[in-house]
Amino acid sequence: MPDSLSQQLQSDMECENLLECFHGLKPLDRRCFTTLVESDEPMTVDALAEAVDRERSTAYRSVQRLLQSGCIVKEQVNYDQGGYYHVYSPTDPEQVADEMQRTLNDWYAKMRRLIREFEAKYDRTESAPESS
Repeated sequence: MPDSLSQQLQSDMECENLLECFHGLKPLDRRCFTTLVESDEPMTVDALAEAVDRERSTAYRSVQRLLQSGCIVKEQVNYDQGGYYHVYSPTDPEQVADEMQRTLNDWYAKMRRLIREFEAKYDRTESAPESS
């Protein structure tokens, strides 16, 4: 991925890259997310690990990053005899998009403030002595 903002703006991006860009997710996280989206029903970590051909612990770390970013949700399923397990499914895309929009708006406001500070700090017209 490009290093500077200028390079990022010039690079070709796809909507799938937004998860990595906004949330710092890894390519495996994106694969797990895509697998959950394409699944007809919620999945356990074991089923997800098998689907993406990774160890359970690796898939679990990916699921934790996706949960933390708000891209997926966890649901507890109870056994009749006692005990439970968790299944995971994607968060409503509109909700994820709204959160990305809020993040972008916050970032934009911060950048706008920093640009104004930069301009005020380095504006030489105010501090330059007048010539007689």
